Amino acid sequence: MKVFLSISIGLFVLCSIESRSLNSKLSKKPIFKDFYGKLNIEVRGNPGEPLILTDLIKAGKLDEAQNQSLVQGLDTEVKSYSGYFTVDKNHDSNIFFWFFPSQSDPSSDPVVLWLQGGPGSTSMFGLFQENGPLTLKDGELGIRPTSWNRNHSVIYIDQPAGTGWSYTNGGYAKDQHKVATDLYEALQQFFTLFYQYQEREFFVTGESYGGKYVPAISYKIHQENEDAKLKINLKGLAIGNGFTDPKVQVRYSDYVYQHGLIDLKTKNALHKKENKAVQDITSGEYYNAFELWNEIVGTIQEYTELDIYNYLSLKGSAADEEELNEFFSKEQVRKAIHVGSTEFGDGEVYTNLEEDIPKSEAHKVAELLKHYRVLIYNGQTDLIVPYALTVNYLQQLHFPGSEEYAEADRTVWHDDNDSDVVAGYVKTAGKLTEIMVRNSGHMVPTDQPEWALQLINKFTRNIPFN
Repeated sequence: MKVFLSISIGLFVLCSIESRSLNSKLSKKPIFKDFYGKLNIEVRGNPGEPLILTDLIKAGKLDEAQNQSLVQGLDTEVKSYSGYFTVDKNHDSNIFFWFFPSQSDPSSDPVVLWLQGGPGSTSMFGLFQENGPLTLKDGELGIRPTSWNRNHSVIYIDQPAGTGWSYTNGGYAKDQHKVATDLYEALQQFFTLFYQYQEREFFVTGESYGGKYVPAISYKIHQENEDAKLKINLKGLAIGNGFTDPKVQVRYSDYVYQHGLIDLKTKNALHKKENKAVQDITSGEYYNAFELWNEIVGTIQEYTELDIYNYLSLKGSAADEEELNEFFSKEQVRKAIHVGSTEFGDGEVYTNLEEDIPKSEAHKVAELLKHYRVLIYNGQTDLIVPYALTVNYLQQLHFPGSEEYAEADRTVWHDDNDSDVVAGYVKTAGKLTEIMVRNSGHMVPTDQPEWALQLINKFTRNIPFN
């Protein structure tokens, strides 16, 4: 049975390297692979056409559009809606959403947008493997007890166009400007369609390469809200294990060496590669920096032979590819979620964003910290986006509270259900909350689902962690 890593950062692909010598590893050009593998989702029977809601929305037929988007025919009592928004008519770019109203009080609970990373990773990973209300085991749908949907209305969106169920005819994003432009259009249509939620507090969340998507769309909303007829009620953003500032976050060697995972010779060799990558980013040689990044991470994985998404894991963080393939290939499932015979997206999104990978979105985080609550959380045992490197970029940001952050005391965050258990460590300054989550790797909601739920509850309700 094939397995793939249910992760949300695909840029760090493994190097295929034959020689065991350090010099040959660092000099041999890596062979890039799609780190996720590819879901081989079939089209069975006649599932029909995808449900595109844009024309109904423009015509003001909102209740009709809501009724058509209601998900029916799945073996679950969880209420949800799904369908497509056209975001770029010239390229027939259509963004897929799957929306779950809060299971507690949708009339008052916050609305959360979840964005997977990649670039090019479907948010179905987050839905089925991390924080969504549905689980899938042995072909049967179940209910996740630690779902964020327990007391949040959650939107899972496949973006940018070409990711997962979303599709396009050549309108692939090549930078965060296009990513944010298309996603903003999708959100405008969403809140027009689901007008009952316009006044709910809205939070943008995501992980990994979502460390770029989240600030990009949040900043776009912030800019557009000044003159927009439909203002999105943005209150904050949360980024988990976020890849946001490559120039800072490329410097792995000291961190990995200090954890005893590589020797001094390897550290020094990696350090040279890191310096060159930073130079290339500074001079705008983004593809060169991207290739160097792959060499660096490939070398770390080759030498440590560890799961770089959780270096304490003994067996890796694997999801059952066959299970998802079978579920989404079913005619009744495709009909129920309104994707019709749409082909599931492959690696085109990743390929088109390769030169965007080394670019920073940290300046947008700094600007957003002037206006909104920002949560930056990181799993303790992640090697691909280590906690220390996340803190390093935060310490270089200039925002209201940055001096306070530099001097702030770190406090202990205890499990809400057992005050003797340490869940993590917290720093707050200005509108920033920074958290390290214990015993967790790259995907905090997967490794520590109960703590992830406590974390998002406290953040969206503005409840202190200490």
